[in-house]
Amino acid sequence: MKDMSYSIRQIADIVSAKATIQENGIIRYLLTDSRTLSDPESTLFFALRTSHNDGHKYIIKLYEQGVRNFVIQSHFQEYDTIPDANLLLVENTLIALQELGAYHRHQFSFPIIGITGSNGKTIVKEWLYQLLSVAFNITRSPRSYNSQIGVPLSVWQLNKTSELGIFEAGISQPYEMERLENIIKPTIGILTNIGIAHQENFSSLKEKCLEKLNLFKDVGLLIYNSDDSLIADTVLSYAGNYKTFPWSKKNPLAPLYIQQIEKNKSGTVIQYQFQENESRIRIPFTDEASVENSIHCLALLLNLPDIFPEKTFDYKNFEEHFSSLEPVAMRLEVKKGINNCILINDTYNSDINSLDIALDFMFQRSLDNKLKPVLILSDILQSGIPTSVFYEKVAELISRKQVQQIIGIGSDLSKYAAKFQMEKEFYLSTETFLSSGKINSIRNSILLIKGSRSFEFEKITERLEEKVHETMLEVDLDAVIHNFKYFRSKLNPKTKIICMVKAFGYGVGSYELAKTLQNQGCDYLAVAVADEGAELRREGITMPILVMNPETHSFNTLFDYKLEPEIYNFRMLKNILKEADKRGISQYPIHIKVDTGMHRLGFNPDEIEELTTLFSRQSTFKISSIFTHLAGSDASEHDDYTRMQLNLFQSVSAELEQSLPYPILKHALNSAGIERFPEYQSDIVRLGIGLYGISVIDKEALKPVATLKTTILQIKNCKKKDTVGYNRNGILTRDSRIACLPIGYADGLNRKLSNRQGAVLIDGKRCPIIGNICMDLCMVDVTDTNAKEGDSAIIFGQEITIEEIANQLETIPYEILTSISPRVKRIYFKN
Repeated sequence: MKDMSYSIRQIADIVSAKATIQENGIIRYLLTDSRTLSDPESTLFFALRTSHNDGHKYIIKLYEQGVRNFVIQSHFQEYDTIPDANLLLVENTLIALQELGAYHRHQFSFPIIGITGSNGKTIVKEWLYQLLSVAFNITRSPRSYNSQIGVPLSVWQLNKTSELGIFEAGISQPYEMERLENIIKPTIGILTNIGIAHQENFSSLKEKCLEKLNLFKDVGLLIYNSDDSLIADTVLSYAGNYKTFPWSKKNPLAPLYIQQIEKNKSGTVIQYQFQENESRIRIPFTDEASVENSIHCLALLLNLPDIFPEKTFDYKNFEEHFSSLEPVAMRLEVKKGINNCILINDTYNSDINSLDIALDFMFQRSLDNKLKPVLILSDILQSGIPTSVFYEKVAELISRKQVQQIIGIGSDLSKYAAKFQMEKEFYLSTETFLSSGKINSIRNSILLIKGSRSFEFEKITERLEEKVHETMLEVDLDAVIHNFKYFRSKLNPKTKIICMVKAFGYGVGSYELAKTLQNQGCDYLAVAVADEGAELRREGITMPILVMNPETHSFNTLFDYKLEPEIYNFRMLKNILKEADKRGISQYPIHIKVDTGMHRLGFNPDEIEELTTLFSRQSTFKISSIFTHLAGSDASEHDDYTRMQLNLFQSVSAELEQSLPYPILKHALNSAGIERFPEYQSDIVRLGIGLYGISVIDKEALKPVATLKTTILQIKNCKKKDTVGYNRNGILTRDSRIACLPIGYADGLNRKLSNRQGAVLIDGKRCPIIGNICMDLCMVDVTDTNAKEGDSAIIFGQEITIEEIANQLETIPYEILTSISPRVKRIYFKN
């Protein structure tokens, strides 16, 4: 993270560590994620233990990459092989990280704004940054770094040039906020709202509100919405020492009284009264959440004279800044680009902190592929640091993250071009860059596109993005990670996981999925055919790949790309043995499938003796695993049959393993099996549909991975008794507004959803499909909405789930996902 000047001995004292220190180096960066390492020499790695992972297992690898400073809570024998490492042994590495963050925070006396609540924390933080960065050099939480880990990493960025800190704090269970309060120590507090998020861990909303108020026990000022009776009553009952600054739309006596809110097509005008003076601000948004978030920001700005008595503030100037508030980019989007490029779109979020995180994301994705890391960057709007010094820091950051080329756009970047020691091009404006024609020469690159809103980088993204029609499948990589961790939490620490990414990753796209899983420490990937595995290899995936349905003609592909085949009968085994012997192959890994009752593919149990005899006579292949498929693990009525299969498999696998001079992995459980029969998990499990958010037990525990959406092309006003679509099946029973959407059965929208059998979500309302679904289009009734042309329409996602559609069509979620056509654009994002 940001520069600081603590020696490793100082840090050992701060966290009360039992230290073995070989060299007293200076620490500049704190690391908790081994995948984002960029400056080994001055990095301190905290080996955190969570319910899903253990950082201690990455220490040797980090040591090999040059890291020499580690905070640990267990000492393993393998650490004796790294005698020149500095090891700080503590009781709990997370608490040590928090203690270091708290110590660092206490070195600064300027105002710190702490923000918490159920929703709006990040928006309020980012808008305050936009409003105040013209007057202050601000250090703030990157993106939504508001957790027990994220908060100390955020506070670590405070430095001698900072004049104001803005940090958000999020909790999911009782007793967490006290630890975050000790790290942030805010002097000003903003409580946004209290909702149902994480409510399962609290007995009531009031209990959660009281817990969140613990962030503000020592603040001098607390801002909140007094129209929320829960918040107002809880604030009054909380034993804090703060001055309250409630705002209200109802109470004219409130310190900030919102007199009127007027919405129009271009935004919202908020008229208010403060200290008997009336004024107004305008924001370029109309939704209720944005109105509430902007009022929180207004309340803070009105208190600036008390917070900074030595400064003079021009309120009219601040009011004007509200009209230019920018939407906050809450996610990084990954899209397929032209000329074999991958685009990471992070526009409208341009500052050095978010640049750091976005570069980490690009760095992780560029490690294993052959694409060139390229940064397209605009001037970064900031203040408080001399511009020359600031861009020197930017250049150092970009170099450290191993960016090979920068395309800089803006007068400041052009002025300080000499500071960037890499392949570089600089342009004064976006238009100059686009008109130069250089954009057409960008090939075989992974591009991070990051710019301030005024530079209109969407024009660059539009030119570089692969042209596909307006229907898209959005894939939430954070949801993939969440679901992976959920299933891993069901397993013993040593149980390995095979993730199924066959059939183009169940339709969501195999490469981005595979890359994400590889970064999460998945042990194996599984594909259906060899060509799928070869494509992943070409994209830079290095982890073991199991091919579930290898075909005879694919043997060369298997060997060339180091893919591990499933072997299910003697004919295939003898054929692949013959091919391998031609190549002089030895000890090549294969996987043996046994049929215990699925009656699809696999050796029969009575063939195991013959199989062991064959393997005792050859050294070409080595069995990596033996496995079986369960026929009904997701249905309780088949539990006796499932247990019969599992017990038979244990017997068969033991027979095979006893005949071999080496151990083999054993796996039988699929997603449903992991949830319903964890006692049979053995050495490894296969995670399939559960990874994509489908559970047979706890649907609330998983997150939907994919959202299929499109846009309204046209809206027509039609009369009662008019017909819509082919065969005139869509007969209207009232005067209606009919919207045409660019999605049809060629995109994967099942034609059985025609004629009001299916619906899409527009303007938050379900709109029935009218008439027959066409090959490329469908029509929906938007009469009861405020929909307009260009608006978004969701086919499935959070509100209309894949399971719901599958049930409606009397099929399974697999079919819904895998039916999405390749012509539908896939967009990947990470919050």
